[in-house]
Amino acid sequence: MPSTDLNTLAASLSNEDYCYLTTKGRVSGNPYKIEIWFGIHASNLYLLSGGGLDSDWVKNLLREPKVDVRIDKFNFSGKAMLVNNPEEDKLARELLAAKYYRWKKGKPLNDWARTATPVVVKLSVK
Repeated sequence: MPSTDLNTLAASLSNEDYCYLTTKGRVSGNPYKIEIWFGIHASNLYLLSGGGLDSDWVKNLLREPKVDVRIDKFNFSGKAMLVNNPEEDKLARELLAAKYYRWKKGKPLNDWARTATPVVVKLSVK
């Protein structure tokens, strides 16, 4: 699927409430699935970990970045990583704060959006 088609599909799913992220358990090797809030920009899926680096799903993706994502009835594979670019960090925080807390540009971010650890998943069609 061309990236423009993936971007269009991803954008069409951006208003869904949750996605389901499956990582590989770093100890067990078993699939570990969570339901989580998300934001989408182009074909990048953004997540915020309120538990920071202590969250099991974050520890898992740091060990094995290949993940699976389901949004509505659509399945994607992806490569997950911590966001370390300041512009992308800002995008992730503002995207999720706007979606879930009705944040508006020029207003301060809430505590969760300001302090959570941002993660990006580079999506591809499964």
